Amino acid sequence: MLIYAKQPIQYLIQNYPNKIKTLYLAKEVDKKEYARLMKMNFEVKRIPSDAAGAMCKNANHQGILAEVDEYELQPFKSTLDKEFVLVLSGLTDVGNIGAIVRTAYAMGVDAIVACGVKNLNLAPIVRTSTGALFDMPFALEHNILDVMNDLKTSGFCLYGADMGGADIRDVKLKQKRALVLGNEGEGLSKRIISKLDEVVSIKMSHKFDSLNVSVAGAILMDRMRI
Repeated sequence: MLIYAKQPIQYLIQNYPNKIKTLYLAKEVDKKEYARLMKMNFEVKRIPSDAAGAMCKNANHQGILAEVDEYELQPFKSTLDKEFVLVLSGLTDVGNIGAIVRTAYAMGVDAIVACGVKNLNLAPIVRTSTGALFDMPFALEHNILDVMNDLKTSGFCLYGADMGGADIRDVKLKQKRALVLGNEGEGLSKRIISKLDEVVSIKMSHKFDSLNVSVAGAILMDRMRI
């Protein structure tokens, strides 16, 4: 898995250096920093900027790239003994998912389950989460209705985000809870909503259609902390 840009790589160097196989430097670094990197248990290579650009298809690599171990998805069943689980229904935008992962880790979510997609490109999720994906148990399951049923039978109260829901500030939360977020375009289907214990929303001060899913998710996750 190739990761690039300063923030996610610095996070991995600080917290998960054992996951880095090779660090590529495409610009000069401080001599002390270079000496520190050379003492770590991964290979450090200097490469030309054009070679770095070719590696990441001319994305903004900020002069630093790393080949790291693949992220290991967690089995969904391992989330059933958690207290606060986030369920993503059909989300495909890796930028949004990465932002959600980062916020979820900061807000104390115990695990994330992505549903309705066959696979996800995890490298950009690691990057846009600034490396937080390595701290967050993340499972991939196709059938969200099966996931919701398993969560319910394991004692979870299921909350789902929808514009017509109750104000999250007025909802009395259960200790074992799961928040379900719909995809960027269609939100949650009627069938999914019918399986929820409670539909919640963010009441706005001014008339507005909706918020980006990562922004709405961040607000709801914060208000659902116990």
